[in-house]
Amino acid sequence: MKILVTNDDGIYSPGLSCLAKCASKYGDVIVMAPDVEQSSMGQAITSAKPITYKKSPIHFEGMDAFRVSGTPADCVALGTHLFDDIDIVLSGINIGSNLGNSAWHSGTLSAARQAVLFGIRGVALSVSVGENEPDFEALESFVEDSLKEVMHESSMELLNINFPRKPHGEIAWTFQSVRHYDGKVIQQEDPMGRDHYWFTVFPIEEVEEGTDRWAVKNGKTSITPMILDLTDRKILNSKNGKSR
Repeated sequence: MKILVTNDDGIYSPGLSCLAKCASKYGDVIVMAPDVEQSSMGQAITSAKPITYKKSPIHFEGMDAFRVSGTPADCVALGTHLFDDIDIVLSGINIGSNLGNSAWHSGTLSAARQAVLFGIRGVALSVSVGENEPDFEALESFVEDSLKEVMHESSMELLNINFPRKPHGEIAWTFQSVRHYDGKVIQQEDPMGRDHYWFTVFPIEEVEEGTDRWAVKNGKTSITPMILDLTDRKILNSKNGKSR
């Protein structure tokens, strides 16, 4: 199996090293990650300038590894162009969860989506954070368990995996939490007295049981199967005079 590993936190992220190490048990791993952090870039691609890549400054034992002057989606596009017969793209492990509405802007998940657009399976992996950085050494066995669950499930094109900060080993198959959010723009002042702004969101509704948020809140590893089709088929069928 030939595996392309990428992320949105950049080539220096310990989450990338952890994922590449765990993935190497399943085949040959090629690492192509952004040269700088590209969090929340979503499905952005670089179209107004050329993309370049160089050997990674970080050593990945037994693997070819490169840093790319582009977005997570660019890394997938370039990796699948340069290397033939990529079987699966793994993206992460993101430092910070990608649950619920964050699926729309997550660079981690978008890299996995980009793979599916190219006809290759894509799996995104993320871990919740608190006051301290994630302990990737402690997380490693849970990453291995989740990969064991999904690596050979060829019918599952796009998967979003989220680990709690302290998982207890149970895996839950979940659906995406779609809650309403109260978006806020917070104005602050920089040291030079200039205004700057932070955009953030706060959930309005409680966590729904069976969702990705519910699983992670309860210490479970969440695996959410996803699709690319955004069509509202209920409305489409009603307009076409069909019933489901």
